[in-house]
Amino acid sequence: MSEPITITHSTEADANSVRRLALLDDRRPPHGPALLAYVDGELRAAVGLLDGQAVADPFHRTADIVDLLRLQARQEVLA
Repeated sequence: MSEPITITHSTEADANSVRRLALLDDRRPPHGPALLAYVDGELRAAVGLLDGQAVADPFHRTADIVDLLRLQARQEVLA
């Protein structure tokens, strides 16, 4: 992937976007706060900081993005 990835912490304002992404991925959304990954301004993946649940856009290659989010989440837990 050569496009820049922006990683942010979720807020209440992101809840609907994360739910839509979870529906698209046919999974349940992460519980509680999550790390979000955006590519070209589009939400591509989210990983829950409490439950580790990942959801991702099934119409894009997102395995590397989910791995990156999980790595970031682990680093934040250890910090």
